[in-house]
Amino acid sequence: MPPHSQTLEVWGDLACFSRPELKVERLSYPCITPSAARGVFDAIYAKPREFRWQITRIELLAVPSFVALRRNETKEKVNLSAVAYWMAGTADVRPIFADGVGEDEKGRTQRQTIALRAPRYRITADIRPWPGFEDRHASLEAQFVRRAEKGKCFYQPYFGCREFVAFFSLTSSHRPPADVDLDVGLMLYDVFDLSRPGSSTDRPAVSLFRASIRGGILNVPDYRDSAVLKPELAGGD
Repeated sequence: MPPHSQTLEVWGDLACFSRPELKVERLSYPCITPSAARGVFDAIYAKPREFRWQITRIELLAVPSFVALRRNETKEKVNLSAVAYWMAGTADVRPIFADGVGEDEKGRTQRQTIALRAPRYRITADIRPWPGFEDRHASLEAQFVRRAEKGKCFYQPYFGCREFVAFFSLTSSHRPPADVDLDVGLMLYDVFDLSRPGSSTDRPAVSLFRASIRGGILNVPDYRDSAVLKPELAGGD
């Protein structure tokens, strides 16, 4: 069987796809990023050693609408190496307390967030098998379809922040997208190197591309395309 593209309709109450140039306050792009879109597909079905998802098309089914929020965030981050010891039972679990007052507790802070309200998208993606797994392409697609049709996922998809829950449905709808034309400028493409199978120890590899929405449609270039500014190119731009 020839490869087929897979299309999801995804929606939620709120979303925040933060612009990486803002270090403290959060300002969302007007549209979901390819990285966040890939995350939705990964939440439903992912086998990182066998394939990756390539987002090819994002359609806006609702005109972008922003809302200002103030959110509490902890000043401290979990140490990932410590988590491995906690999971192995070789160290005591040390939770982060939002209102910690001890010497080692950094507490919380309020941050301004400009989020998207009631976002809805139709996202199309392809399965790209890694070398050696090409013969499993049809099987991988079939497994994704079965899971998506039943609403199964490894974890609940989300729109940028985990509290901004995303819902999904496998769709073949051809409802026209919203009448939106936007020159977004440089947009985050992904935060990992998609040219090879990844692992949990990979360092971030931020890539960017120039996003332009026409007629409510954002066509996403292939990661291998020169239109995607990869770390070695983005660093010298």
